[in-house]
Amino acid sequence: MSQPPIGPYFLSPAACHDYDPRAPRVAQRVALLMTEQLPTLVVEHIGSSSVPGCAGKGIVDLMVLYPSGQLEATKHVLETLGFQRQTTQDPLPEERPMRTGTFEYDGSIFRLHAHVIGADSSEVEELRTFRWRLCADPDLVAAYVARKRAIIASGITDEGEYATAKGSFVQDALSDEAR
Repeated sequence: MSQPPIGPYFLSPAACHDYDPRAPRVAQRVALLMTEQLPTLVVEHIGSSSVPGCAGKGIVDLMVLYPSGQLEATKHVLETLGFQRQTTQDPLPEERPMRTGTFEYDGSIFRLHAHVIGADSSEVEELRTFRWRLCADPDLVAAYVARKRAIIASGITDEGEYATAKGSFVQDALSDEAR
């Protein structure tokens, strides 16, 4: 591989973009790049871009699940593909890292977040459950998008602050009250 398929990441002010129906195909292609390198990985599309009709930051989030003992091999594969470490002020720890990058598809550059998580982590079920609840409930999607737009309207444009501000919505959606 002369030039890695994953390009350099760039920061952008937090925004709430309309859903892009190309995002699932981007996720699928990037997941295939990962699993071709390390077949023990399971890669799932998560986040707003995995939910049809859900507006969001326009970032394709991937949950990269590795089996026990494979964290370093997984990080190496991502680095080989061109993924980079987070450059934000508060990156996730290397025991549960996130890698960033971009992928060109259909004439557009898509930003990527690869969340590297142990397959046996409780976080896996939370991310799946949130995705499932959004996919199953258009009213929840509408409320989530409204919350994101309100965060942006309040003047929050830093991606980290934006993620923190929407965290309570996600936790409420995962609670028993949201069922």
